Amino acid sequence: MPCARDIEVKVYRCAMASHLQERFEALIGKRLTIRLHDPEGGFRDIVGILENTHSLRNRHGQLIEFSHDQIFIWREVIAKP
Repeated sequence: MPCARDIEVKVYRCAMASHLQERFEALIGKRLTIRLHDPEGGFRDIVGILENTHSLRNRHGQLIEFSHDQIFIWREVIAKP
C-alpha cells in the first residue's frame, strides 16, 4: 500500500462533458478520485479504478456509476515508482 508521500496527484476541472469523455477514455484502468455534486446539496467523493467513461470500481468491488454533469472536480491518483 503506497504512503501519501509516494503518490503524485494531478487535479483537473472541466466544464465540458465532451472533453471529459475523451479524457476518461484515455484513463480507463487508472485510479481516480471524483468529487460529485450531491443532489441534496454538497458533494460526495468516489474513488476507484475507472471501468468505463461513466463508472468506476471502488476498493470494495462495487461498481459506481456517475454522470459527467455531476462532476465538480476529479484527479488521477498516480503511485510513484
